[in-house]
Amino acid sequence: MNTAKDLGKMPCLPQNIGLNISIANQLASEAGMQIMRGEMRTNESMSKHTSWRVGGYAERYYLPADLKDFANLLHDLPADEPIYVIGLGSNLLIRDGGLQGTVVALHAQLNELQLVEQNQSDGVIFASAGVSCTKVARFAAKHHLAGAEFLAGIPGTAGGALAMNAGCFGSETWDIVEKVQIINHSGQVFVRQPGDYMIGYRSVKLQSISVTTVSEWFAGGYFRLARGNQTESRQKIKQLLAQRINSQPLNQPNAGSVFRNPPGDYAARLIEACGLKGCCIGGAMVSPKHANFIVNTGTANAADIEALMIQVHDKVKTETGIELIQEVRIIGDTRGRSS
Repeated sequence: MNTAKDLGKMPCLPQNIGLNISIANQLASEAGMQIMRGEMRTNESMSKHTSWRVGGYAERYYLPADLKDFANLLHDLPADEPIYVIGLGSNLLIRDGGLQGTVVALHAQLNELQLVEQNQSDGVIFASAGVSCTKVARFAAKHHLAGAEFLAGIPGTAGGALAMNAGCFGSETWDIVEKVQIINHSGQVFVRQPGDYMIGYRSVKLQSISVTTVSEWFAGGYFRLARGNQTESRQKIKQLLAQRINSQPLNQPNAGSVFRNPPGDYAARLIEACGLKGCCIGGAMVSPKHANFIVNTGTANAADIEALMIQVHDKVKTETGIELIQEVRIIGDTRGRSS
């Protein structure tokens, strides 16, 4: 008789291969496993899901129907299954060899956005991990709440912003966080407080590794914002977006800032001072418009981009003595594999 362990990933089989999804779900139900309501794809090209438009194939790629479906998936996956949770793929480099395991894509899947509290002085917004940062900024402005305008300048989702303490124009995500919603590898959903984390510049870590022995991800955030003026907030968002358009190479695939700004300086200034603007490896180029951006000129692969990152890092270190720390997350296998 089949057990949940025997079935493995059977309930997650895509509809376009041998076993019909309804049959798989029936078998899963009989084995005491949860029924999956989202969409599972196999051998999915990740170049379609990253802002650099590069990356190898993911063994499995899952679009959960909602948070409960995401929890069910995590609950039924083997404990040793590699899991990669992504949003818009805007701060991510996936190597050309692709990913073994399961990628869970939250953008537009976990999309709850609501005003949960409002009074005379402030209010609280809840945003699920898959909601774009720009949408959060505009939603706050609509409800006369100020302080989230900077999020319009972050090309990612609320989950990604929470994970890396994303920021721009002098503000950072965790400046406005009241608490966060967490989901772990066991499928449990719970709340953590800011005090549970060490928050730094583009860095968010649990205070103690012993706090949890189970992998976990941000499922959403509660943002407390001061009472403001809708018109003023919308105008500020408009100005920030215009500034972003004028200063960043948004007409070419990129992943935002590649390196963190070192204390008291700017990565872009250092890179430019080293004569690296316009430097190319394959189809990857240090943007002539903004030196802390690497763009895909149309033919780049992940190896080109990573090699250029290393070249920039090494030259800046050699010429200035400053070691730039990458802001971009790099995952995946360096070895290529066929689709």
